[in-house]
Amino acid sequence: MHIFRYGQKELKYLKERDKALGSVIGRIGMLQFEVIPDIFAGLVRSIVFQQISIKAATSIWNRMLGHFKEISPERISSATIEEIQNCGLSARKAISIKEIAMAEMQGELNLSELRNLSDEEVIRRLSALRGIGVWTAEMVLIFSMERPDVVSWSDLGIRQGMMRLYGLKTLTKEQFEKYRKRYSPYGSIASLYLWRLPPDL
Repeated sequence: MHIFRYGQKELKYLKERDKALGSVIGRIGMLQFEVIPDIFAGLVRSIVFQQISIKAATSIWNRMLGHFKEISPERISSATIEEIQNCGLSARKAISIKEIAMAEMQGELNLSELRNLSDEEVIRRLSALRGIGVWTAEMVLIFSMERPDVVSWSDLGIRQGMMRLYGLKTLTKEQFEKYRKRYSPYGSIASLYLWRLPPDL
């Protein structure tokens, strides 16, 4: 299993920049989040996790791993949409995954190129694909590419984490941007802690 890599340098920076977040980091310690280095598999996983509970998504993902053995363009492109859907996916998600696999196999898409692009360009290219939005692209940036500075406005858990951390009843885009800039250049590490805020905060 690959784990998102970070260390004391990033934590020291975040603790100095934000006392509230620093207190949480001190209480929780180091976190372990699984990373899928293969961009195609990571993209498929992010599609699976769109707009459903983590528990349901994890169950579907595990069924896909059990059925296909390998989440690769070759394996998925040769599957029928019904076969993909039978793992628990909606028709929309199954079609999206199949189309992306086909595009990669036919050379219309080259996901390996994304590693050489900026975060903004990765988001632009991926969100041009059917079934892929900004949130899905941002999750690929964090959980496949290990980009260090991603804080997703599109992620409800991130927004709720900020509201709890700073005692806010609502969160405007301006407030979000203020915190995001405060965490930079280690926003992804801040995101990990916002997702894992202790319940007794």
